[in-house]
Amino acid sequence: MYESFFALSQLPFGLTPNTDFFLELPSHRDALQMLKITIDNAEGFIKIVGEVGTGKTLLCRKLLNELENDDRYYSAYIPNPYLTPPELQQAVADELGISLWAEFSAHTLNKLLTERLVELAAQQRRVVLVVDEAQAMPPETLEALRLMTNLETESRKLLQVVLFGQPELNRTLAKQEFRQLRQRITFSQPLRALTEQESEAYIAHRLAIAGYKGIHLFDDGALQLLHYASGGIPRLLNIIAHKALMVAYGKGVRQVVKADVRAAIMDTDGLSVPRWWHPVRLLRKSA
Repeated sequence: MYESFFALSQLPFGLTPNTDFFLELPSHRDALQMLKITIDNAEGFIKIVGEVGTGKTLLCRKLLNELENDDRYYSAYIPNPYLTPPELQQAVADELGISLWAEFSAHTLNKLLTERLVELAAQQRRVVLVVDEAQAMPPETLEALRLMTNLETESRKLLQVVLFGQPELNRTLAKQEFRQLRQRITFSQPLRALTEQESEAYIAHRLAIAGYKGIHLFDDGALQLLHYASGGIPRLLNIIAHKALMVAYGKGVRQVVKADVRAAIMDTDGLSVPRWWHPVRLLRKSA
C-alpha cells in the first residue's frame, strides 16, 4: 500500500492485535505488572476492564506470551466465552490437553479436569485460565466458572482465572447472584484512554516498530487532531492514522498534516465533527 512510499517495513496501524507493537504506557504497564504479581502469588480471580478499543486483547496476548515462556505456568485461553457450562468445561479440557474422544457426563468431565489439574500441580505448574471478552459469558457459565475454581489442594487453588472484559462485565458482576464470585476477585484493574502525550508516544512507537526512521511523519497539528478525534482510544488512533497516511500518500506528500487527519475523520463512521471543521472528502489512491 503506502509502506515503501513512507519507508516503512510494515503497516504501522493495523487493527489485528500484535504484541510486537505493545507499548508499556502507564495504564497498560500497571495492569501487566498487577497481573504478573497477582498470578505469581496464586490469587483467585483477576479482572481487567476497559472500553472497546482500549487494548484489552493486546494486553491479553502479551500476558499469554509471557506465561507460555515461563515453565512455572500452564496457560489456557478462551477467546470466545459465549458458551454453555458444558461447552466451557470442554473448552478448558481441550486447552489442558485432555483428549475428549467421546461424550462424557458432567461428572466424568469434572473428574478428568480435576485429575489433570492435580497432575500439573504435582509438576509445580500453576494453571492460569485467561478469558477474553468475558462480558459475553452467560450468567450460568460464569457461575460454572466459579465452581470450577473450587478445585484446590490444602495449600492453594488449582486454577487461577483472569477475566478481560468491557464495562458490561462490571454491571453483570454487580448483581446479587454473583456476590460469591465478586468476593473471589482479588484484584481489578481498569484500562483507560490515552492522554494527549501518551497518544503521541503511541503513534511514534508504532511508526518506529514499523521501521520509520525519519522525524515528524505526523506534524503537531495532525497529532493533536488525532488525539482529539479518537479520544485517546488506541483502536481509533489506528483507524484514523492509517487513513491519514492514505490521504498523504494519495497526494504524494511525505508528511501528514491536520487536513489529512481531518479528511480521515470525515471518512470514519461514528466520529463527531466539530462545527468549525469544513467537510473534506477523503482522497483515495486508486489501486
